[in-house]
Amino acid sequence: MVAPAERSSYGTVLIANPSADLYGSDRMALEAARGLVALGWRTVVTCSTDGPLVPQLRAAGAEVEILPVPVVRKSMLSVRGMLSLVGEVLVQLPRMRRLLGELQPDVVLANTVTLPFWTLAARLSRRTIVVYVHEAEAGLSAPARALLTAPLRLANAVVFNSETSRRVSGSPGLEKLGRAHVVPNGVGGPRQPRAAREELEGAFRIVYVGRLSPRKGVDLVVRAAALLRDAGIQPQVELVGAVFPGYEWYEAQLRTLVDELDLAAHVRFSGFHEVVWDDFAAADVAVVPSRLDESFGNVVIEALLSERPVVVADHSGLAEAATGFDAAVLVAPDDAESLALGLRRVHDRWAEYRLAARRDAVRAQLRYSPERFHSRLSRALDVQARPAASAPTKEAQWAPREVLD
Repeated sequence: MVAPAERSSYGTVLIANPSADLYGSDRMALEAARGLVALGWRTVVTCSTDGPLVPQLRAAGAEVEILPVPVVRKSMLSVRGMLSLVGEVLVQLPRMRRLLGELQPDVVLANTVTLPFWTLAARLSRRTIVVYVHEAEAGLSAPARALLTAPLRLANAVVFNSETSRRVSGSPGLEKLGRAHVVPNGVGGPRQPRAAREELEGAFRIVYVGRLSPRKGVDLVVRAAALLRDAGIQPQVELVGAVFPGYEWYEAQLRTLVDELDLAAHVRFSGFHEVVWDDFAAADVAVVPSRLDESFGNVVIEALLSERPVVVADHSGLAEAATGFDAAVLVAPDDAESLALGLRRVHDRWAEYRLAARRDAVRAQLRYSPERFHSRLSRALDVQARPAASAPTKEAQWAPREVLD
């Protein structure tokens, strides 16, 4: 039961989040909640599970409700997989509508396209629904991608976290109506970045931050480390992250690969860290080697905010995030040799990249500040929550897209 509250200065927003972890889209849900609370929205977040995100949300001033709403996974993107969800939906849909009835939100923000049932519940309850898209699954088959993005057509508006996600997942109908907004991610950095060391004495320290999963290409980092060692550069790799439940086999494969390549002294599995600034500070360079499409690259920006060069797979939202930064080295995707060459380039031209990373930290802070993100997202939601007062002009309605500045 949601306790009644007086209407805030902006209104009430319900953020629906698929999980309660502290990766990617979860962190953006937290950043959204933090900013909306500060701007005067009554902010309620519902998560499908409990986890480390929940206390962070409450500390930010948001109310939290745990409601086990079904989340669409790639393994379900088939007729059989979707049919298996029907039983769960029939149980949870009345509970979702009950929460909407108690809360009476001015706008519902469904965080990612994996929560289409919140779109359905909101429309049935006659509440305004905005889908916040973090996905850019260009690698999916056309039928699977169509199935994943079809609920966007039922939304009142869509917020894309990048131009990449807009291009891959966009809804032309909403764009023509001026209801598709690009709101670039806001990425926070360390309070006081620790300057990188002036000379590379001893091991070359490399950090990977993120999920341990095949799509993220963590095995490429291990293979690149072996190539660097064979070239006379002694790597020290820190893998900061954990597997998604069900992918424990991948971590086992990584550990086997480390042993096979005789890298036990060079690769360390650090597990999940809620705060990663010390990990960046202890490194010389960061790597973001994802094999598959990403809508954006938060870790790219986090590395730059930490004044560290970063070697990035040259595709999709990762390339978009790296654009305009001198300390970001783009390399061929899914290619351990290319990754090793990118790392060696940073190693061999260390003085140049160290200084470039210091300059880029300032650029990244200006371009992707949380404050700019907060105001852009609030504006996009307010346009939908108060359509009569904030209706776009005829010219804006027919604009191909809108980037909120």
